[in-house]
Amino acid sequence: MSDAGKAGLRLNNSELWGGLVGLVLGALVIWAGIKFNLGTVNDPGSGFVLFYVGILMCLFAASITFAAMTEGGPTFGSLWKGTRWRKTLVVIASLLVFARAFDDLGFLLTTIPLLLFLLRAIDPVRWTVAIPLAVLAPLGSWWVLKRLLLIQLPSGIFNIG
Repeated sequence: MSDAGKAGLRLNNSELWGGLVGLVLGALVIWAGIKFNLGTVNDPGSGFVLFYVGILMCLFAASITFAAMTEGGPTFGSLWKGTRWRKTLVVIASLLVFARAFDDLGFLLTTIPLLLFLLRAIDPVRWTVAIPLAVLAPLGSWWVLKRLLLIQLPSGIFNIG
């Protein structure tokens, strides 16, 4: 029987700990909502939405915790089996380079190479798919954000976009 199939309360049950952390975070969100003033339904305060989102978080986390205690769940070690660490680090490094160059080069000149790199380096797709996707997805996003929603995006030193 696998680790995920064993029922009962085990301390290395990752779903149990995830649910407990979710309960704590939900409680903190509820507390923040109360602290920011709930207001009323007709005149909601700044903490109104936070309070009810916190309640939802607690309900979802409680259901995860209950399921983990009754049905069991995977161990921490089983979650990390087969993790491709090299590719994970490559993605993190490429996102750091993207974040650093974003303001200097602009939205289009950073997003297109990032997508092309990720499409070819992480789980390689054919060039005939990667190039159109890497160009058309950022262009479509740029058009919606800049032209329809009128959101300012960095155009970079070359004023592209």
